[in-house]
Amino acid sequence: MNFIINGFKNLNSSEKEKNAKTYAKNIYHEKQKKELCALHSLNNLFQDNFYTKADLDQICIELCPQEWLNPHRGILGRGNYNINIIIKALHLRDHEAIWFDKRRSVSILNLSRIKGFILNIPSDYKIGGFIPLPWEKKHWIAVSKIEDFYFNLDSKLDEPELIGDENKLILFLENLIKSKDKELFIIVQKDVEIDSSWKLK
Repeated sequence: MNFIINGFKNLNSSEKEKNAKTYAKNIYHEKQKKELCALHSLNNLFQDNFYTKADLDQICIELCPQEWLNPHRGILGRGNYNINIIIKALHLRDHEAIWFDKRRSVSILNLSRIKGFILNIPSDYKIGGFIPLPWEKKHWIAVSKIEDFYFNLDSKLDEPELIGDENKLILFLENLIKSKDKELFIIVQKDVEIDSSWKLK
């Protein structure tokens, strides 16, 4: 069941923005465990704990039942799932992930038809908190609208981070897609993906 911020609806727009950071403490927010950022991003997006690690591991097996080293997750079984697992997991809730072509402007997005966003960004993971890994790692985060504002629900944050209204979200996404090593996926219901109503005509 989606989390509803108690009393938030009764505030006017200026009061909501002023108090959004305080209410952020009450938003459903899974924090990072192992390499389960894909799992956390899915649950944070939908504001519940619908998905489990066992669910995502089962999807890995279904996609590659004969593979001892499954290409869709990390070799140590700690997570590190790829986009194929996220897409299949979204299908369980009748949703789709649409890769956004960064050559286009995010101003084409019809935000009223979009559930939220899942972003793939470089990870800042360091061994023992100090030594960077010798290979590149990526991290999944979710961005979703809760009541009137968008929040960054990154599982590595101590609490959800307020982005703001639709205009501030557009600026946030525009800044993101300037980077060649970051990817944006638009999360929509299946019917929205079919009729392409996630973008403005």
